[in-house]
Amino acid sequence: MTIGFTIPASESYVSVDTAITPDKGMSRKGSSRLRIAKFGDGYEQRIVDGINNVEEQYSVNFSNRAKATIDDIVAFFESRKGAAFNFTIPDNNAGSGETTIKVVCTEYSLNYDNGITYSCSTTLRRVYEA
Repeated sequence: MTIGFTIPASESYVSVDTAITPDKGMSRKGSSRLRIAKFGDGYEQRIVDGINNVEEQYSVNFSNRAKATIDDIVAFFESRKGAAFNFTIPDNNAGSGETTIKVVCTEYSLNYDNGITYSCSTTLRRVYEA
């Protein structure tokens, strides 16, 4: 698989599996989820919160694409209604150089560039589930 996600043919608005690749320049933001106890003298204690305590977000853009392609991407995001889907990311630690993770899309931004091309941007949040 290449970087991105696939809209399956089972969706009513596409007739074949459609691979969607984000623009170059995709970014990843990571943070650790911690429980912190602060004391009056400036001292604090920290402990990781949960098993999967690294929170990741991926900012992706789909710029200057055909209106039909952006319509399919938006329809895919809207059909998920917060349900997770597979997203393939670059990962040099994996043997193939790529890894597939579960993400959710809870909001996106749609730009009407002109009558022929549209653009879409979103932040995908990594989730841990089966």
